Amino acid sequence: MKYETIIFDLDGTLLNTLFDLKESTNYVLNKYGYPQRTIEEVRMFVGNGVAKLIERAIPSGLENPLYEKCLADFKADYKIRMYEHTKPYDGILEMLDAIDSYGIKTAVVSNKFDAAVKELCQRYFGKRIPVAIGESENVRKKPAPDSVFRAMELLGADNSKTVYCGDSDVDVQTAKNAGIPCVGVSWGFRDRALLEEEGADYIVDSPYELLSLLTGK
Repeated sequence: MKYETIIFDLDGTLLNTLFDLKESTNYVLNKYGYPQRTIEEVRMFVGNGVAKLIERAIPSGLENPLYEKCLADFKADYKIRMYEHTKPYDGILEMLDAIDSYGIKTAVVSNKFDAAVKELCQRYFGKRIPVAIGESENVRKKPAPDSVFRAMELLGADNSKTVYCGDSDVDVQTAKNAGIPCVGVSWGFRDRALLEEEGADYIVDSPYELLSLLTGK
């Protein structure tokens, strides 16, 4: 076995959450009379947590006097909306089942707020993902490696046999900061060129290719 543990990013890696994130963003923007954002704009705003998403989406960002209200309203709306269009990418569930059959340990670490990460993982993956860690006051956000180290600790993982998998520049930086290899996925919110530029150790185009990389078969 090439790797014994894989730690996944969530949005853009396992789940396509983009449309629901865009809808909740535009709900907030509409509520306060701000211009709407396109799905491509929201695609580039995500990756650093919902606080940064709202900072990027509203006029004047953190200097906007309604920033905190916008963030709170986004979280409230997204909690209701986050299952409307979100779903695993094609082949993800089958890959996770195959990973389990090989005895490979799995976890998710995300910059999405912790309650949403845990709810989404439970709903879509169940026992396939036993450890799910999101943004909280106790753990620094990615690209800080804290959440990766915590996941490895909970799984009893050997860092020399652990790999990190994500779709963005933040994910590549997170893996580097944790001192483990990064697998970039080309189907997510960022493109292959960015992953190459950031220095991902591997880039895969399908969940099946990722499984082959993990097992060496």
